[in-house]
Amino acid sequence: MARITLEGVKKSFGSHDIIKGADLEIDDGSFVVFVGPSGCGKTTLLRLIAGLEDVTGGRILIDGADVTDTPPAKRGLSMVFQSYALYPHMSVRGNIAFGLKMAGRPKAEIDEKVSRAAEILNLTSYLDRKPRELSGGQRQRVAIGRAIVREPKAFLFDEPLSNLDAALRVQMRLEVTRLQRQLDTTAIYVTHDQVEAMTMADRIVVLNAGRIEQYGTPLELYERPANLFVAGFIGSPRMNFVAGKAAEPYGAATIGVRPEHVAAGREGEGWAGTVSVAEHLGSDTFLYVDVPEIGAITSRAPGEFGISVGDRVILRPDPARIHRFDAEGRALRA
Repeated sequence: MARITLEGVKKSFGSHDIIKGADLEIDDGSFVVFVGPSGCGKTTLLRLIAGLEDVTGGRILIDGADVTDTPPAKRGLSMVFQSYALYPHMSVRGNIAFGLKMAGRPKAEIDEKVSRAAEILNLTSYLDRKPRELSGGQRQRVAIGRAIVREPKAFLFDEPLSNLDAALRVQMRLEVTRLQRQLDTTAIYVTHDQVEAMTMADRIVVLNAGRIEQYGTPLELYERPANLFVAGFIGSPRMNFVAGKAAEPYGAATIGVRPEHVAAGREGEGWAGTVSVAEHLGSDTFLYVDVPEIGAITSRAPGEFGISVGDRVILRPDPARIHRFDAEGRALRA
């Protein structure tokens, strides 16, 4: 395991600042996810930790040792990329063993480590197959196996599931989470999918335009977002935001409330509006409601909720679940 520390880490390409001073402490054995929209700098930050990009400013420490100028091969980290990058002419066994062979490790050691990795990843019966004979999920497990046998201080994952279909992504994220717990190794995982972040991480780093907006547990980010950006990025469907007179009674420039905290009914007091879209998903129904002088509001209702497009509804936000933000978009705490 490894404790990874970033102290004022910056990365610039010419006059363009990509990472604008990142301070971060990643504990031994933790599963940390970097999440944010495309172009926010999450992959660049991962590559700086790996040593695949040079740091413009600041320091990177692993277990207290400064590795800012240490070559990637000497940092004791293993990286799993979005692309499987398997050798098509080699078997699964050969692909997993390749790095150890290049390092000149004894054959007995290589065989033992490959067998152990294959057992952990349920690849034992596939060791003699070529990559073309494997599914996408199996190929990704081979790529992970290649990282495991190096027994790294930490695993670095760069959107490893983005090439898989939706059902396989769900299965693989469960497998990756289980694997990290089983190996008890520090892991940093990059994704643009906030659902992956919420379900996999011990702690999440939310990045925006090269800056760390918030670092905390999934529930901390969900329940106590630091600003409008985090509030809107974490949660699906996204949080509703309301500005103007409707926010002023709460002493805020903007208020936010999640769809699951907005009750919908046909009678009573609240925000009156008209259903423009109703998404019936079985267990849930998402109502998209046009509310005069407020805007579009999303409400999460039970799956059997009997309301259709064009119906008039009353929306009642839970007062205890309303988030308040100032004019700069910062969260206001009670």
